[in-house]
Amino acid sequence: MKEINSIYIIDDDHITVFGIKKMLRTVVRCNDIEAFENGRMALESLKERIEAGIPAPEVIFLDINMPIMDGWEFLEEFVTLKLKERVIINVITSSIDPSDYQKWNDFRLKCWHYLNFRNKPIYKIEVADLNRMNISSFL
Repeated sequence: MKEINSIYIIDDDHITVFGIKKMLRTVVRCNDIEAFENGRMALESLKERIEAGIPAPEVIFLDINMPIMDGWEFLEEFVTLKLKERVIINVITSSIDPSDYQKWNDFRLKCWHYLNFRNKPIYKIEVADLNRMNISSFL
């Protein structure tokens, strides 16, 4: 079983958050899994971690459509942070809009973090979601 120090789940859908947490238990050992209802809350928590000298989460599950700060707005600010470690970001969405896939690909090409793209609903967390790959389940 893979061991990860910290995981963030950024999604306003409580059922999705519950499902991701439950699926994670089958593939990973992690004592620090935090959930946030929007990107702003997650970004504030992330900045507090950095100021306290705590490493950024190794893996983030990021919904695109959320109130207050959506996933794209979160990524815009996230890519400007001076992080020492590369983060695996799983962009998750129920959107079928090709422009969302294009935005993911644009972010993937301009940042040094690893971005994966997953369509909702998520039925299973794969090891690939926790590894350093740039993948898409769009097609």
